[in-house]
Amino acid sequence: MRIIENIISDRGSKYAVSGGACNSEQEAKAFLKALYRKKKFAKATHNTWALLSADAPLKNDDGEAGAGMVILRMLEREALFDHIIVVTRWFGGKHLGGDRFRHVQEAVRIYLQDLHAS
Repeated sequence: MRIIENIISDRGSKYAVSGGACNSEQEAKAFLKALYRKKKFAKATHNTWALLSADAPLKNDDGEAGAGMVILRMLEREALFDHIIVVTRWFGGKHLGGDRFRHVQEAVRIYLQDLHAS
């Protein structure tokens, strides 16, 4: 599991991104369960994720409407199969409007750059 914390801060909201190898919905649930063992992530406002697997694309907005699709599209563009990416947001008290999608995209970009650099 790769976790990159404190990557974006905007109007009090803070973001992190994490990911790892994942082949199925069961593995995605296990990944999230492992992530939630870190109390900080269990208490986050949103843990939005997507997975592009051989069976079918999977995504979950976790209350951040449309964010799962943003992650999924980026996985498709990269042709990154069998890998889950989770964008975590701690709400800071002010609504971000459309900026939240830019932040999700940027978080995924940061993750992908880190993944390709290693």
